[in-house]
Order: sequence, then structure tokens, then C-alpha cells
Amino acid sequence: MKRRAALAAAGLLACSIVGAAPALTPCRLDGIEHEARCGQVERPLDPQQPRGTRITVHYAVLPALARNKQPDPVFFFAGGPGQSSIELAGPISGMLSRFLNRRDVVLIDQRGTGRSAPLLCDDDEGRAPLAQQFERGEQRQRIAQCLATLKALPYGDLRQFTTPIAAGDVDAVRRQLGAARINLVGASYGTRLALEVLRQYPQQVRRVVLDGVAPPDMVLPQAFATDQRRALEAVFSGCEQNADCRSRHPELRQRWASLRASLPREWTVRHPVTGEPERQTVTAEVLDTVLRGPLYSPVLASALPQAMDEATRGRLEPLAGLAHAATGRRGTGVAMGMHFSVVCAEDAPRLPPPAADEDPLLRRYRDACADWPRGSVPPAFYHLPRAPVPVLLLSGGLDPATPPRHGERVAAALGPRARHVVVPNAGHGVAMLPCMRDVLYRFVDTADEAAALERVAADAACAVQVPAPLPFSMSSTSPASAPEPRR
Repeated sequence: MKRRAALAAAGLLACSIVGAAPALTPCRLDGIEHEARCGQVERPLDPQQPRGTRITVHYAVLPALARNKQPDPVFFFAGGPGQSSIELAGPISGMLSRFLNRRDVVLIDQRGTGRSAPLLCDDDEGRAPLAQQFERGEQRQRIAQCLATLKALPYGDLRQFTTPIAAGDVDAVRRQLGAARINLVGASYGTRLALEVLRQYPQQVRRVVLDGVAPPDMVLPQAFATDQRRALEAVFSGCEQNADCRSRHPELRQRWASLRASLPREWTVRHPVTGEPERQTVTAEVLDTVLRGPLYSPVLASALPQAMDEATRGRLEPLAGLAHAATGRRGTGVAMGMHFSVVCAEDAPRLPPPAADEDPLLRRYRDACADWPRGSVPPAFYHLPRAPVPVLLLSGGLDPATPPRHGERVAAALGPRARHVVVPNAGHGVAMLPCMRDVLYRFVDTADEAAALERVAADAACAVQVPAPLPFSMSSTSPASAPEPRR
């Protein structure tokens, strides 16, 4: 009797601890057929001031179908930095569909994104006039206006939106859900958050999947500029090595270089979102920015030779259309206030001294971070300890943002429990490939750690053999808009 009473008391105590948080409530998420469960956890804005301003971190649980589900849920972290995980619920539920048979999938809106103390600048969805989006003076003004607006928010201390602080929020959600251990799946910047959760809370992590590795010491603006140039070189080389593409777009590399050398020039371009014609000063920075989105997807990148060819002939609409196709999907928007809060605190201090011929992308971040409130991160944040649990790293060989060179270095630092899979003809986001869904599932679901690691190479062979899309042509439907001399 005493033993039963003790067990009953222990059970009641456990229930009271787990149940102390508000109950999850039924909710509907875009792209999800079945009902989800939504929750929230109150967190101090500044962890050093627990009695100060508080924010609400929102999360959603996609419940497992099985009654006897596994006790370790899968936590998904979105990219950006600045994307909302909850807004990505539709595609993520598809990518992690096999997990939903036996494990809950948890989507957290990281502080500064989605519903969690959002740091949204005006017109983050890209409807602003093109001049405001691309011209350096206009960019500076927009960022200054955004900064003033965000600092006036009740939670406007922008120093408190770093990755290490967000990792504490993740553990708070874990504790509220009563999960002793969790599995982490991070995409792009989300891999940085996953690595930081693993560093701070190694005992609470069971498995880790890093898709498009963006480590804490990557120095995002500098790496983005370097890796985009390499991805564009692959487009030129691929066209030159394909007889049909070479015939359709002869000397594309040279003509593109001539176009860049002729800039800046005034152009009339239709806005990719509003469709309205606008006068735009086109610079090399504008072209680089427009190219960035299509390079993320091999399918869209395969249309770049024709779009770039059209640009050299006076038509920018095909390039603008590809850029909008890459960035205009619902859920892919970025909260730029959160984006700059992370990058200015974690990456900008590690940028090299400015150079006379500096890449325009680096200049943009230097401009933004010059006055942006800068949070602090511990020195240990930049160092990757040996992984205490199995880690699967995924890289696309054509990825312009997080190519394999980053995954290789991180895998070496994590040690013998890390496995790095490179899919040569994939872009940004290897886990979305259909056969990779099974690879992720088996890696996480296999109970034995050694067995989970051993089978990765064989399981991933299906994706490694995926061929590259051939260059293709788009139909031309709108008249050319000729460039005019700059006044």
C-alpha cells in the first residue's frame, strides 16, 4: 500500500509539473488538413532580467497519429534568419510526414518571427517600389525607418534576439511539453539554432539533422557573396558544356560581363509582385540580388541562361519573374528586423575590413549593422564541440548559400558521430527531395545509434544519383523594354 501511495503521489507530482503550463489548444494551420495543437510559453525578453519585460513564444504541435507514440518529438527550425516555422507548416508536414505516424512534430516561431514578438519591417513581403528595394540610399533610409519602428515596440530591445537566447526558448518549449529528449531538424539558418541547442542542452537531444549547414562561424554576408559567385559559375559552365544551351546562348558569359560593365543604366521594368511598370536604376548589385533567388533551386537555375540572355538584349522581365518565383511562395518571407538582429550580433563583428572592390552584398550588411543594436554572444558559441549524439548533415552541390564546404568542416568538427551526405545536383534544401524523407525518418527512428549511422550512405544513394535539370527555354510573351542612358 505504501509503495502504491508513493507511486500515485509521484504520478500526481509529475502531472502537476508537466500540466502547470497552459494546455495546448486546437488550431488550424495553412496547408495542414488535420487539426494541430497550438501553445505558447512566456519568456523573459532579456534572460538576465527574469522579472523584466516578457514575450510570448508561440509554437504548434502536429500530433502523431499513433496512440502509443514515441516520447521524443521532432523539433523543426526554419531558416532565414527570420522565417516563421509555423507559416511553413504545410511543406514541413509533407517533408516529415513519416514521422507523424509515431512522433509529434513541433514548429516554433523563433523570437522575432511569426507570432513570437515579430520584428517585421514595413513591406517585408516585397511590394515596395523597386527603387526602395535596390538603391543603396533608399535601402539605408528603409532600414533606418524600420529600426526606429522596432525600437519603439514594447519588446524593442533588439539585442535580445540572438541564436543563443533563442536556444533557451526552445528548451522552455521542450520542458513545457514534458519531453525528456527531442530530435532536431534544422534548415539553413535553422541548422545554426540546432547546433546551439545541441551545445547548450546536449543531454536533452537525441538525434540532429542539419539540412544546408550554416554554422555559427560562417560569417553569413561574406559566405553568401562567395558562394553565390561559385553557383553562378556553375550555371555558365553547365550551359557551355551543353550543346543546345551553347547554341541558343552563345558567349553568354562574355555578354553578361559586358552588361555588368555597362551599368548603372536606367530601365523600365515591371514590378514582379504588382505588375506595374517602374523606372529603375539597374546596377550590378541589382543584378546580383535578382539572381540570388533562382540559384537556390536547380529547376529555376536551369532557366537562368535564357533569362540572362534576354537581359543582355534589353529585357529584365524574365529574370525578375524567376526571382519572384523563388521568393514569392507563401511562408518563405523573412522578418528583416529579426534577420538583422541575428546577423549584426553574430556575423557582422567577424567581417573582414572593407575593401575598395567589396561585394555589394557585404556593403549592404555593413550599412544595416552600422547603427543596429548589437547583442552579445558567448565565445563558446563559435566553437563546435564533439557531437554526443548522431548528427546527419545534408548539402546540395549546387547550393549558392550553404554549399558542401560548410557541411564538410562542421562534420569534421562534430567528429565520429556525424555523417555528411552531399547530393551533387541538389540546391538549397536537400531534405525536400522525395527519397530523402525516408532517409531522415530511418536515421531518427532507428533505435541503435551505430545502426542509424551505418545505414546513412546506402539509404541516401537514391538522392546522390539525381541528375541535374537540363537548361530549358521560356516563352517570350512581353515586349522588350530597352535600356536608356543614365541621366
